[in-house]
Amino acid sequence: MADWTTISSLATAGGTFVLALATFASVRSANKAARATERTLMANIRPVLTPARPEDPVQKIGFGDDHWMKVEGGYAGVECTDSVIYMAIPLRNVGSGIAVLDRWFVHPARLMGESKGHRQPDEFKRLTRDLYVPPSDTGFWQGALRDPNDPLFAAVRDQVKARDAVTVDLLYGDHEGGQRTVSRFVLLPRDDDERWLAIVSRHWNIDRDDPR
Repeated sequence: MADWTTISSLATAGGTFVLALATFASVRSANKAARATERTLMANIRPVLTPARPEDPVQKIGFGDDHWMKVEGGYAGVECTDSVIYMAIPLRNVGSGIAVLDRWFVHPARLMGESKGHRQPDEFKRLTRDLYVPPSDTGFWQGALRDPNDPLFAAVRDQVKARDAVTVDLLYGDHEGGQRTVSRFVLLPRDDDERWLAIVSRHWNIDRDDPR
């Protein structure tokens, strides 16, 4: 009888172990399927910003002090006075979700690719209002430096007056506040006129913390 009891216990334990393995495999498969579904859903609302195309409409961009710019697609607006530096970039959203622009940071240098990583989000300058770029459509970013005593103001002013490149990092996300992305735009002065070219060089997904 003892042998049958042992055999019965082992059989029960074996059956339980097999059931546990089957349950684990099923749960793991379900989790993978759920993650794949989540990625698909997130991709459907993911924004990706690039400079507007040359054939896109000219953007008329106004600032809070009633200063206005007209900027063509593929270019940027950069204007410098003794007290204010105005910057603007016409944008196109090539992603499938609306882009909500939140913050920005300007570097007084030409930074291409990963020559220098982006700042932490709390170091970015907050926009005075959210700016929206619909999917497969155009919009713009605008920013201004207004403190001549700020070392960053002086550094950017010197770059602009010397007709040297500056770099603007834009922080934005989807309409639910997720999928935060930093896109790096390099503003390059043209040699043959006063205009500035806008080039996107890198996208960082902050929530995944890897470049795309």
